[in-house]
Amino acid sequence: MAAFIQRPRDPNTLSNYTAWVSRHVTANLEIFFDQKKLAGNVVHQIQSKTDAQSREIILDTSYLDISQIKVNGQVSKWEISPRFEPYGSALKIQLENGIELGGSVEVDISLQTTEKCTALQWLTAAQTSTKKYPFMFSQCQAIHARSIFPCQDTPDVKTTIDFNIKSPLPVVASGLPIRNAESKVVPENNVYKFKQNVPIPSYLFALASGDLTDAPIGPRSVVVTSPDRIDECKWEFEADTEKFMEAIEKIVYPYAWGEYNVLVLPPSFPYGGMENPIFTFATPSLISKDRENVDVIAHELSHSWSGNLVTNASWEHFWLNEGWTTYLERRIIAAVHGEAYRHFSAIIGWKSLSDAVDNFGHDHEFTKLIVDLKGKDPDDAYSIIPYEKGFTFLFYLENLLSKEVFDRFIPHYFSVFKGKSLDSYEFKATMLDFFSSDAQAAKLLDGVDWDFWFYSPGLPPKPKFDTSLVDVVYDLAKRWESLPSADFTPTEQDIKGLTANQFVIFLEQVILFENPLSPEQFQLMGKAYGFASSTNIEVSNLYFRLGLKIGDRAAIEPAVKLLGEIGRMKFVRPLYRALKDLDRQAALDAFEKHKDFYHPIARGMVEKDLAK
Repeated sequence: MAAFIQRPRDPNTLSNYTAWVSRHVTANLEIFFDQKKLAGNVVHQIQSKTDAQSREIILDTSYLDISQIKVNGQVSKWEISPRFEPYGSALKIQLENGIELGGSVEVDISLQTTEKCTALQWLTAAQTSTKKYPFMFSQCQAIHARSIFPCQDTPDVKTTIDFNIKSPLPVVASGLPIRNAESKVVPENNVYKFKQNVPIPSYLFALASGDLTDAPIGPRSVVVTSPDRIDECKWEFEADTEKFMEAIEKIVYPYAWGEYNVLVLPPSFPYGGMENPIFTFATPSLISKDRENVDVIAHELSHSWSGNLVTNASWEHFWLNEGWTTYLERRIIAAVHGEAYRHFSAIIGWKSLSDAVDNFGHDHEFTKLIVDLKGKDPDDAYSIIPYEKGFTFLFYLENLLSKEVFDRFIPHYFSVFKGKSLDSYEFKATMLDFFSSDAQAAKLLDGVDWDFWFYSPGLPPKPKFDTSLVDVVYDLAKRWESLPSADFTPTEQDIKGLTANQFVIFLEQVILFENPLSPEQFQLMGKAYGFASSTNIEVSNLYFRLGLKIGDRAAIEPAVKLLGEIGRMKFVRPLYRALKDLDRQAALDAFEKHKDFYHPIARGMVEKDLAK
């Protein structure tokens, strides 16, 4: 009888990971800044998952230069299949003999990355803040690890990793740094070593190297960045990092990774943060000099449980990573700042969700919680929707059951799936099973329309939020909407005592005005409230988007300038869309001017936005 081989859950990998699974990776890589490449070898310990005696291991690759492969120390036969977009090329490794179920082989692959690598960004010294040394960093989510090394590039597989990275400049990787007796990282022959003993999926493989130094921001945390920015980064994070850690440990269970550190990257980093274990990679746009944007750290820290320990089995179920993480982030905010702040954050999130649904279209596949990504690039589906629609679903379940009852489920869920990957159906089954002995909770969950939440496109039902922290800015927005009004003259006193996040709500309301501001009113707002010169990019980018929307061409120059200073897609993509709507040629010219500054992922997404 033929052996049964499980069908893979992830449609975005070419690997045969249901037949073979990588259990441990050793990455021996050297960073060549002058050639903009990594070179060396990667060793996989790969275990057979089937008794079918498979003699072929298939790994994901993309634009890699592979020179030799050894299996158990012997040179092996291998071939790379023709490229299959958007998933790269399958690397097929031949075995002389089949391996019994549970048996393992060692696969040693010699390689180097190429100029087409989509996971790495190389910055010249001139592109860094100190202007002294080059910089390199990786961004592997969703399916870009395969452009650094052959792997089973799916979140449904997790491995432990040893990093041995040679570089002329300090290195950070997604593992615990090997330190000496004085707790210092001292490389041997420029080789920096890290160990990741908690199994992680390939998208959390991370490297960075450049002119870096560190400073403590808590008893188990440091911030790492360039020497010229270390003091301001330390100040931004030191007040809240440990508070956040203590808050979430009470909600879920103790932190599992040893250290929690933050690497503040150069401004071309395309995301607010990336939850690479041990070292969160963060955008410098968090350094707003007012500690107003550190909620991103609460989010990335939450990934230490949601995503990194408990992982979506495929990108079709991405909401399990991001919806849970957004929910936990806001529970941290509530624990530290009060429940009203959780609702305040959720109100901002609802506006982002509404904008994203409008941008895709209310019937679009990518506005569902569970999306169909067969044959598609997960990057094309990336948006705020799995974050905020996922949060809204969990918030709905919390309110349905009560917070006290829902809180019993949280540590259970993260314990059952600790170290594992799951899909939405396993989430549902686990929740129903957990509450099956609670008659009242079971009856309430029986009334949940799971298919509606999982598969309906567009906006979900809007929750009832506490608006106490937004009412004041709603009122201020109405006063601006009444202009010209004899009883309202805007002054800086209007915003006394308000936070930058309240400015965000205010500007989002103004952008929605049916009767737009005049250019003169727009410029008056910028001067009276200081928006035009704000060091908080959450505020300044919205202010410039407002100017572009109302057709004030005076907003083009500062918007284009900002587009050359930050690569975070949250800001870059909406700004380009607003600029394109006002002056398509100005948008194309700005992109041509700045495109080499952006990470390849961001560059590709903006190109698609401008082509629409």
